[in-house]
Amino acid sequence: MKSIDIICIGEVLIDFIGHEINTSINRTKDYHRFLGGSPTNVAVNASRLGLNAVLVASCGQDGLGDYVIRKLKANNVNTAYIGKSETVPTSVIFVSKSTETPDFIPYRQADCEIFESQLPDDVLRSAKIFHTTCFALSKNPARQTILNLAKKAAALGLQLSIDINFSERIWPNREEAMQVLKEYLANDPLVKLSEDDCYRLFACVKSEEYIFDYFHGLGAKTICLTKGKNGVVVSDVEKGLFFQKAQSISEIKDTTGAGDAFWTGFLYAQLHQKSLEESMSISQKLAAIKLQHVGRLPDNINIEKLIQE
Repeated sequence: MKSIDIICIGEVLIDFIGHEINTSINRTKDYHRFLGGSPTNVAVNASRLGLNAVLVASCGQDGLGDYVIRKLKANNVNTAYIGKSETVPTSVIFVSKSTETPDFIPYRQADCEIFESQLPDDVLRSAKIFHTTCFALSKNPARQTILNLAKKAAALGLQLSIDINFSERIWPNREEAMQVLKEYLANDPLVKLSEDDCYRLFACVKSEEYIFDYFHGLGAKTICLTKGKNGVVVSDVEKGLFFQKAQSISEIKDTTGAGDAFWTGFLYAQLHQKSLEESMSISQKLAAIKLQHVGRLPDNINIEKLIQE
């Protein structure tokens, strides 16, 4: 029996999210501190759903790094594989609070200092899902570490996963990004991406058909495309195309982390052998909860119970 449900590998950082909603960063006066980083959010959300989640990441040997470890432990995320750099500080990102796609300014430091020695073979062998992000793959040494471990994970029979959260601000070289994604997608990961991600990656608007054909062509059998208020579409090579409308939300308070909440729901559902349509519904429920709260999913609710209702 495999004891670890999901290994999330990639960026851990601090999100400083603006206090004023729909206000540009240059006009935002106050910021509130939150634990952030897409794989980190997925690990925390997964733990909140009762899954055994491991995070492989790196922060600085500093006060913000201490905050990262404290918050992860408070959410029952295994922190044994978090590196602490003595030479560079914890990465931070300033984010505008927005009901649409938020603006951000990244200050990247320790997040990319991830090495293969951080994840022992026996731990990898004990896991079911190996998840990462485009952000994490954008910079070495993390990039090569993740690519090497992904091949090893695939050979051991793990289900791979990736959030293609591409941004030219994080990864200016699109050609390089395409090549690295090609290498990762050759392992047939579950793929999550948004319309915004696609626009940034291709530097133009592409049709759903083009997007699905492109990523299926790289080796991914199951692709999930989120479209914000226009719902979500999943394309599966064997099962076909599925569409669901977006859930109705009276007030969106903060979109940061909504994609991570959505994808945690999808992975949770897949681990529980749910159909693609059930997985989409669970994902949308979790994303809807997140959209109605600032920062990460709130502490005072039973998320597992809510998404099963």
